[in-house]
Amino acid sequence: MTQKELNNDRIAREARMKSLEFVTRRHFLKDSITGMGALAFGSLLTGCDFFGSKDAPLNAFNSNNPLAAHPPMFPGKAKSVIYLHMAGAPSQLELFDYKPELLKLNGKECPPSLLEGKRFAFIQGVPKMLGPQAVFKQRGQSGAWVSDHLPHFATVADEVSFLKAVKTDQFNHAPAQLLMHTGGARLGRPSMGAWVSYGLGTENSNLPAFVVLTSGGKNPDAGKSVWGSGFLPSVYQGVQCRSEGDPVLFINNPEGIDKDLRKASIDAINKVNQETYNTFKDPEILSRISQYEMAYKMQMSVPEAMDISDEPEYIHAMYGTQPGRTSFANNVLLARKLVEKGVRYVQLFDWGWDSHGTSQNDCLEIGLINKCRSIDRPITALILDLKQRGLLDETLVVWGGEFGRTPMQENRDGKEMPFMGRDHHAEAFTMWMAGGGIQKGTTYGETDEIGYHAVRGRVEPFDVQATILNQLGFDHEKFVYQFQGRLFRLTDVSGRVINEIIA
Repeated sequence: MTQKELNNDRIAREARMKSLEFVTRRHFLKDSITGMGALAFGSLLTGCDFFGSKDAPLNAFNSNNPLAAHPPMFPGKAKSVIYLHMAGAPSQLELFDYKPELLKLNGKECPPSLLEGKRFAFIQGVPKMLGPQAVFKQRGQSGAWVSDHLPHFATVADEVSFLKAVKTDQFNHAPAQLLMHTGGARLGRPSMGAWVSYGLGTENSNLPAFVVLTSGGKNPDAGKSVWGSGFLPSVYQGVQCRSEGDPVLFINNPEGIDKDLRKASIDAINKVNQETYNTFKDPEILSRISQYEMAYKMQMSVPEAMDISDEPEYIHAMYGTQPGRTSFANNVLLARKLVEKGVRYVQLFDWGWDSHGTSQNDCLEIGLINKCRSIDRPITALILDLKQRGLLDETLVVWGGEFGRTPMQENRDGKEMPFMGRDHHAEAFTMWMAGGGIQKGTTYGETDEIGYHAVRGRVEPFDVQATILNQLGFDHEKFVYQFQGRLFRLTDVSGRVINEIIA
């Protein structure tokens, strides 16, 4: 072999060694999937629909635009979702689930049958029963029970469908919130908004498909995981926006950087990212490209979309909004604006609904009433406003918490709280839905005479999730994503569509 050939051989070997620096274990396993081991494993799956149905949506990363609009599996009645989560768990016994028998038991010791074999977050010893701390009336033609804590909402009771017997298996805030929004009580699963973004993409390429708005002074106990992307590509996670100050942190260019220079910088970065993707086919690189492009577009579109000051005065009076402040009312009006502009999923978290009775802020006789006052006009206005704009039929509005409250007054170490309060209760609570193909003026499910157990029409978080996906045009059993060798879905291995409330 000549010296030239030896040099060429050495250069080739060095190039091959250099290329191995970019090969991770993930790439090795991916490239080895067609090996004999995979063939042997595949033979065990013959006849199984392990890799999903032909009806399942295509992976969005077959396109260079992960957020491109996709058709659902079948025509959905809803195009978008506004999910109003009252973080901390509002008391159904003071709002929607009227129990006159519980009033008769007020102040009496709790029967042992309600305590034996049960776990509570704080109750210890024998608590006393606590009757409803609100005045109830039947509302509208449907006769739905709504308390005087929500006088405005009572006027639109005929527009909603109540779920009176929702049950969960989690009685602590963070796991219950994760279960409600991700289908799992532990970290790591995609949120419902991320699933919807993955399945539908966005109708407005200048705005995120999934927007999150928070109020009440704190994020939910489960943190930002309740709007995370989990094992889905990160481009599908929720974008948290604000109703006070800059709508998104760092949305403005730094000093010395103008729009043209920012665009040139992003184009240069994404050119390198695209070349890297062409080599390694890692979907997270496409996420990075889309996020850079979305960030640039958001600089132009988000400030206008998030500005409620241009709304007419009658709208501000209707919602009770105050532009420039952080409030639940402002966030609800923003939610209407966002779905009007094509955002698929808007998630609102309002913190402060944990009515234990330890202080004035978290008791039934003061704190709960104040929280109800802060949401009563906005949620009523949202339903009426969507309806007058012709958007309610295609917008699914969901309201609820992560669990309910006990029919007993909370006690700790055998001592009652200084104010009226109730402990966490996973056995039964109330949620409601409106618009998006949901029946009007319907009540589904029933609890026992004291509101302790679901006795008819029990549903679980998986059923709520399945119903939301159904209204958007997805079969929750076939809407899947492959991760670590198996197919995952939002509803895990459970869930049924609550057909009883569908129009």
